[in-house]
Amino acid sequence: MAKRDYYDVLGADKGASADELKKAYRKKAKELHPDRNSDNPDAESQFKEVNEAYEVLKDAEKKAAYDRFGHAAFEGGMGGRPGGGHPGQGDFASAFSDVFDDLFGDFMGGRPGSGRARAQRGSDLRYNLRVTLEEAFSGLQKTINVPTSVACDECSGTGSESGAEPTICPTCQGMGKVRAQQGFFTVERACPTCQGTGQMIQNPCKSCHGAGRKEKERSLSVNIPAGVETGTRIRLAGEGEAGMRGGPSGDLYIFIEVADHAIFDREGTHLHCRVPVSMSAAALGGDIEVPTIDGGRSRVKIPSGSQSGRQMRLRSKGMPGLRGGPNGDMYIELAVETPVNLTSQQKELLREFEKLSEENNPESSSFFTKVRSFWDSMKG
Repeated sequence: MAKRDYYDVLGADKGASADELKKAYRKKAKELHPDRNSDNPDAESQFKEVNEAYEVLKDAEKKAAYDRFGHAAFEGGMGGRPGGGHPGQGDFASAFSDVFDDLFGDFMGGRPGSGRARAQRGSDLRYNLRVTLEEAFSGLQKTINVPTSVACDECSGTGSESGAEPTICPTCQGMGKVRAQQGFFTVERACPTCQGTGQMIQNPCKSCHGAGRKEKERSLSVNIPAGVETGTRIRLAGEGEAGMRGGPSGDLYIFIEVADHAIFDREGTHLHCRVPVSMSAAALGGDIEVPTIDGGRSRVKIPSGSQSGRQMRLRSKGMPGLRGGPNGDMYIELAVETPVNLTSQQKELLREFEKLSEENNPESSSFFTKVRSFWDSMKG
């Protein structure tokens, strides 16, 4: 029986790219897999035919020969199949293995060769640092103690006694992974002999027991720039966990949290300060003294007749911008305070004041005029 055209077998065009051929193959392999077609006696032969076609077309050299000579390229008259053997003989599962690697390689650490773990990079570390608003305003140098893994001094991080170089694992030949054939699938797993490192240590270091690193608390000096806020992240390259067996160290990430302040509320680079004033001071106006985040004082003029919630701005008295940005502003919000625990004399004076102040409360007059209008409309 004449062989079918390989492109027809895969359902692909002759000018198809490598990605298009792989996509077509995956679709056909899934469709014709014998495990999914137990009621089709021809499924296995069709599945093998698909694998045979892809085995040729996935290889650029074989594909070029096939495109020029067809099936004759792999028969005796043309000098045999490039690379030797007939495409239908040998391990047809190798083509399927490529797709298996493509689908699951990321979950299993990649293909052999990419999983070499002679020197593994250390893990990144996180350190949460709490600072005051004053420290965030001015910036500071701070010493922190970080528990981490450091390179072993005894073996210089190699994990071997006297710093000797590890040997290549005889089981996986340094790949760190081994493969096993299970039916149509090739299963890849970490090498059981070297636990995926690709190396064997003949004489483990007695100090670190072959790990190449030890647990230790380190003191680090950290520069906290002015203007940091909660959520700011500072990266210290190479200050994380030491790598395994001489691998590079990870990074240390410091996450800043700025503590709440008793006087100031922060909004980006702006600061808000709520200042209580007496009823008489709000009515008469005058000057008040307010604190600033740099430890200084500023005089603020209160206009006469000020109401609660009135805001006044002090330019550039807020927080500095991170990385040299302009300073924000400081906003003073007035909170007019009603006196409490009045004496009899104070109450009498306020009653007298109330009688004389009917025309001095425009907001109250306006509100109650609207209320009377509302009630009259309801009656109508």
